[in-house]
Amino acid sequence: MRRVVVTGVGMVTPCGATTESSWEAITAGRSGIGPITFFDASEHPSQIAGECSDFDPLVYIEKKRLREGARFIHLALGATEQAIRASGFEPNDELKERVGVFFGVGLCGLELIEEQHQRLMEKGPRKISPYFIPATISNLAPGQISMRYGFKGANYTTTSACSSGAHAIGEAVRAIRYGHLEAAVAGGSEACVTPLGIAGFTAMRALSKRNDEPQRASRPFDKGRDGFVMAEGAATVILEEREAAMARGARIYAEVLGYGATSDAFHLTQPAPEGEGAQRAMRLALEDGKISLDRVGYVNAHATSTPTGDIQELQALKRVLGDTPKALVSATKSITGHLLGAAGGLEAALTVMSIETGIIPPTINLEDREEEAAGLQIVEGHAREQRLDVALSNSFGFGGTNVTLAFGPA
Repeated sequence: MRRVVVTGVGMVTPCGATTESSWEAITAGRSGIGPITFFDASEHPSQIAGECSDFDPLVYIEKKRLREGARFIHLALGATEQAIRASGFEPNDELKERVGVFFGVGLCGLELIEEQHQRLMEKGPRKISPYFIPATISNLAPGQISMRYGFKGANYTTTSACSSGAHAIGEAVRAIRYGHLEAAVAGGSEACVTPLGIAGFTAMRALSKRNDEPQRASRPFDKGRDGFVMAEGAATVILEEREAAMARGARIYAEVLGYGATSDAFHLTQPAPEGEGAQRAMRLALEDGKISLDRVGYVNAHATSTPTGDIQELQALKRVLGDTPKALVSATKSITGHLLGAAGGLEAALTVMSIETGIIPPTINLEDREEEAAGLQIVEGHAREQRLDVALSNSFGFGGTNVTLAFGPA
């Protein structure tokens, strides 16, 4: 079976508009959470979010073409442009037919849906934009990427709630492994910091209401957590067949060693007891990569900062890693907030960066650990330097969908 490597990384996050600025802030433990500025949130119980305030779509998209895509597409194009530049990937026309685009998106185009609905109510159907549908369809994130770069391989969106970006990467890896593609663009994008998005998750009692302390609101594994913090952003990785990447002299960040995907088949929003489905996803990723447990040095946990979800993941980690695990664990959502459908893409990208740099991002706001965290080596407060043989990235979503990706040095 062919081996797959990561040759480019691109990020747009609440912590920075570029890969470099995002990575610097995240490893420094500098929160990207603040009061919502995109709309008047004064009547909402949750008034905080992770906004990509520094992102300027005009850096990547002509002004006249902005209307062709909602914000999640703009973010996807920005992250992908960065990843492609970093990779130096310039395939010829023949090879472009075997380059795919796989992008995870959860809710897609919510701000434009709200805007166009208001226009319909106020001005009638004739005032709806002809770009409304193509600008909001989830598959137009990979579609726009495909059209921009001329990549003609498989091109589709994976939509699996908060596992969407991770599924996209895993499915892209499979396509390259089995020879269906030679390379792929993969990742996730989301932009749901809107009145309806915030109100909807608030109605589920999923969001933190720590409005007076935005940067301390996302606190995975802490007893004082009261929900996750909504965030937006995008992350992209460039995936290539290993021998081809080496032959062209590409910078290789990491190798994708394993991919595990499962379903809880249990509940709309709650994970299975003891994170049973998450356990199986982690074990499948290890099995897929033929990885012995003693090689695992780091886990980027899903860890959203919800009361139930964190407990179940902690239990799952201890069941898989053992009673005295050597692996370090961090919860980067404490810094970035929860990017929903883009979370798996971002956290996979961060895990890749940890493999390449030997720097493990910290978990912030962990002041009073849950008892279930006892025995786990959680990276608290400050980044840790440690060379890694294998690192895992966990992504779990509503509907009981679970993904684990395993990475290692190439």
